[in-house]
Amino acid sequence: MTNHSSIRLRPAVPADAAAIRDIVRAAYAKWVPVIGREPLPMRADYDKAVAEHPFDLAVEDDRIVGMIETVLAEDHLWIENVCVAPQAQGRGIGRLLLELAERKAIEGGRAELRLLANGAFEANVSLYKRQGYIVDREEPFMGGMTVYMSKKLAGSTAV
Repeated sequence: MTNHSSIRLRPAVPADAAAIRDIVRAAYAKWVPVIGREPLPMRADYDKAVAEHPFDLAVEDDRIVGMIETVLAEDHLWIENVCVAPQAQGRGIGRLLLELAERKAIEGGRAELRLLANGAFEANVSLYKRQGYIVDREEPFMGGMTVYMSKKLAGSTAV
C-alpha cells in the first residue's frame, strides 16, 4: 500500500501558476512523441486558469508533485486536468487527487464526475477505469481519439 503521509493537499494560489505550468509540461512531455504534438494542457495559460478555476495541489517537502483542476458544473464535477510530476508517478498521488475530486463533488452536491482523455494515453485511461470511471463515448480529435469518461458516485444524495 502506498504511504501518503508525506503528501499534503492544498488549494493553489495565483503565485503557484508557474509551478503548475512546469509540472504539467513535465508530466505531459512523454506524450509528445506518441501523438506528434504537444497535448493541449501543455499550451494552457495557467495564470488565467488558476484565476478562473479551482486547482488543488499535492505537495511534498514544499514541492508541488501533482495537481488537479476541477470545475463545478451544473450537474457534475468536471476534471479539467490532473497530472503528477514524472519523478513522483507510480506512488498513488494521482489516485489521491481523484479521491479529492470525489469529495469535492459530494460537497458540491454532485453525484457524477466527468473528464476526457486522449485515447493514445492508455496508461491514463487505464488508471481512470481502475478508479471506477467508464467510457461514455469516443470522438475523433486532431488525428487521434478523445475518450469521454464519467463516474457515478455510489450512495451520493446529490440530485
